[in-house]
Amino acid sequence: MATLDSTIVSVGVETLAQRFDASVTEVQWVTTAYLLAVVAAVPASGWLAARFGGRRTWLTAVVVFVLASLLCGLASSLPMLVAFRVLQGLAGGLLPPTGQALLARAAGPERIGRLISVVGVVPLLSPVLGPLASGAILSVADWPWLFYVNLPVGVVAVLLGLRYVAADAPADPREPFDFRGAALLSPGLAAVVFGLTGFADGYPKLLSSAAVVAGLLMLGAFVRHGLRVRAPLLDPRLFTRPPFGAAALALVVLGASVFGTMFLLPLYLRRGAGLDAWNTGLLLVPQGIGAAAGSVLVHRIVDRVTPRTLVLSGIGLVALGTAAFTQLGPELPDVVLVISLLLRGFGAAMISAPVLALVYRSLEPAELPKAAGALNLLNTLGGSVGTAVLALVLQDRLAVRGADVAAAFADTFWWVLGLVVVAAAGAAKLPRERSR
Repeated sequence: MATLDSTIVSVGVETLAQRFDASVTEVQWVTTAYLLAVVAAVPASGWLAARFGGRRTWLTAVVVFVLASLLCGLASSLPMLVAFRVLQGLAGGLLPPTGQALLARAAGPERIGRLISVVGVVPLLSPVLGPLASGAILSVADWPWLFYVNLPVGVVAVLLGLRYVAADAPADPREPFDFRGAALLSPGLAAVVFGLTGFADGYPKLLSSAAVVAGLLMLGAFVRHGLRVRAPLLDPRLFTRPPFGAAALALVVLGASVFGTMFLLPLYLRRGAGLDAWNTGLLLVPQGIGAAAGSVLVHRIVDRVTPRTLVLSGIGLVALGTAAFTQLGPELPDVVLVISLLLRGFGAAMISAPVLALVYRSLEPAELPKAAGALNLLNTLGGSVGTAVLALVLQDRLAVRGADVAAAFADTFWWVLGLVVVAAAGAAKLPRERSR
């Protein structure tokens, strides 16, 4: 639910603009507010799980997410909808990290690779399934069902969670909350994402620049603070411990590449190729198919092949799939796009699961919640920051290329390919030995 709701509103922007008599820029806050809330909530997930227990934190987040979804569907004005999306995002930001930590603890080191190969495919599917689900819902129902669709899923999740998810004792029920760290980290992250998004969405440049600078200063202050206290909200020292640093870089760039492509390609298919929303969504399905197929392969071999081999092979497939997008134009057949998306999806599935399994396997159980929060935060930031940066590059290339829209998108995809190369540099530092 949490990953799907980050993209499900994208196709419904025009519908919401008509319903609330607002501009597209104003309606875009329905997505931006959710994203900022997710970014702000993820850092606290580790402390909440350590303080109250992972099961309790996860179930509470599911309940709050369902209630917020109901309120979103009942909203009678755009400000109300944005406010409820913030609540939904705060709960949604807790779901992936706390859920992954619970699963990692239940699986143990021997089974974590196979389990994460299944779980890790979900973030790869959301950029594909979100717009597709949105188009399908809006073709048969009104906009509130974009949010009501979460209600049956959430209710079933709570019932099954109460029955099957084992209770866990809080790792440190007396651990104090890092208020200073929270006041620096979450607002700092949100400010950077807001500023970069503002550049892409045409907000005043002074406002966007001030937000980015302020956010970076707050993040710098948090790193300094985190190195001085015993139990920071997010421990900066984690990133100096192998294999965490290399894994973090791979996940950041993967998020930027996956979500950046799922931002650029639908936009090109609508503006450059003239496809409608439904056919655009259908043309993106091969990436989801590739991700599902890749997860099946990884599930079979993740515990027998070195993580470095799997990750570098996956990055190679993502690069191969991205290369075709640098040649976008009317002469590029749809079959090339389909094959490229299949390759990208398959390759992406070979990256995330081995990286997550490698990190989780190297940690003590008590360290899992905060590590899961850090990894999910990096993936989220990679997607949001990467998308905002690519949007800025696209604006520049559109201004340069003029009427040649396809060439502008092709130029931007060279940047996506560059991100993949950076990911390969990070993955090359992963351990060479075989996982046990």
